[in-house]
Amino acid sequence: MLVILGGLPATGKSTIAKALSAKRAATYVRVDEIEQAVLNETGEDAGRLGYVVAQTIAASNLQLGLEVIADSVNPIEASRKGWRDAAQRSGCSSIEVEVVCSDVQIHRSRAEQRPSDVDGLVHPTWTEISERNFEPWGSAHLRLDTSILEVDGAVASIEAQIAQVLG
Repeated sequence: MLVILGGLPATGKSTIAKALSAKRAATYVRVDEIEQAVLNETGEDAGRLGYVVAQTIAASNLQLGLEVIADSVNPIEASRKGWRDAAQRSGCSSIEVEVVCSDVQIHRSRAEQRPSDVDGLVHPTWTEISERNFEPWGSAHLRLDTSILEVDGAVASIEAQIAQVLG
């Protein structure tokens, strides 16, 4: 099973993804970490390469029979499709989870106050987040609003979706 989390920065994706990964002993793949490692090593932006590497790592782990939790913004349909394709190539099911924070004040506060947990990563500003191009999700997915849902509730919702898909 591949669990694909996406959403704007500072919505709570990484917090939920880490909690879910720990609870399920699943492989955790975070695009931010890959992109920042490339930047730290080469001085160049990874661009699309960060997603390609993350999706390849996810597929490898899925082929080993491991569950994978993928954590990335997924701002466009092409990035979301890349994750679905990785699961399909591996013969695995996938679910997509859009993480949102509908309360603008809470979202802004999180964006402005969160510390970086990746060496060298500079989080986007609130202005950059609010002006970011984010394509609407067209595929079936679970939508979680972290302005009204705590981490444990989000994890429980995802686990219920996993159970439903796996039957």
